[in-house]
Amino acid sequence: MAKHKNQTRPILLPLVGLVALGVCITILIRGADVILFNPKGMIADEQHRLMLVSTLIMLGIAVPTLFLLYFFAWRYREGGKKATVNHRSGNSKFLALLLWAIPTAVMLILASLMLPATQKLEPQKSIESANKALTIQVVALRWKWLFIYPQQEVATVNYVQIPVNTPVQFDLTADETPMNSFWIPHLGGQLYAMTGHENRLNLMASSLGAYEGSAAELSGAGFAGMRFTAHVTSKEDFDRWVGKTKQSDDELNASEYGKLLRPSENNPPSFYKHPDSELYSNILSKYSGSHNHMGY
Repeated sequence: MAKHKNQTRPILLPLVGLVALGVCITILIRGADVILFNPKGMIADEQHRLMLVSTLIMLGIAVPTLFLLYFFAWRYREGGKKATVNHRSGNSKFLALLLWAIPTAVMLILASLMLPATQKLEPQKSIESANKALTIQVVALRWKWLFIYPQQEVATVNYVQIPVNTPVQFDLTADETPMNSFWIPHLGGQLYAMTGHENRLNLMASSLGAYEGSAAELSGAGFAGMRFTAHVTSKEDFDRWVGKTKQSDDELNASEYGKLLRPSENNPPSFYKHPDSELYSNILSKYSGSHNHMGY
């Protein structure tokens, strides 16, 4: 009896290890703001749900497969005395069909989930809402983010404020910088900003708060400090902020933009009134002929 227990103990060790790992991860992330598990926008919430469902489906085949791999390796180890061999089992058509059918079924299930989700969560797709969409033009610089509000006639550096439950259309490009990646993890996925090219990312925040945004693409010495804060407020607070920003002493004209274009690191938030209405289009046309302007 004691010998039988010693033989089964190694088989149980992987299961015990998986359970222990799961408990440790649960304890470590309890109460923590793990961004991917704490969506604050419509797009991020859909992505979070899709990620959980897909992970559970894949675990449904991965865990039994890994367990059986370890089980068979132990059972048919050199020196094992309980294992028997059936030489005709290798020609079983049913077994071969089963081995192909299971991963194929999992692939089809995942595809049935991913395909419609890809269409629904396409970054360029406008978000339906009773509230009018807000347009923000985003320019990736070295190493800072410039946000231009063409309708509100204000601009900011390393700071963006948006009203809650309002679709926001981010038009992304870059100027005199390598390709970069714009990302507000709490609100949705990332999208690239490239010189001479315009990408469009649609997001909508569902909760008030301050959420960190960053560059998700390595872009040189100042990459680590290329961060900004996305403040989600009520529509009334947003309008008050716009009115206050319009009273700023700084105006975003060609001369001021020339200063922003110079490489600088760890830039604090700054605010501008009356940005040049042609600034964003001039940035795009600056690289005319390099590649297509519109990415959507």
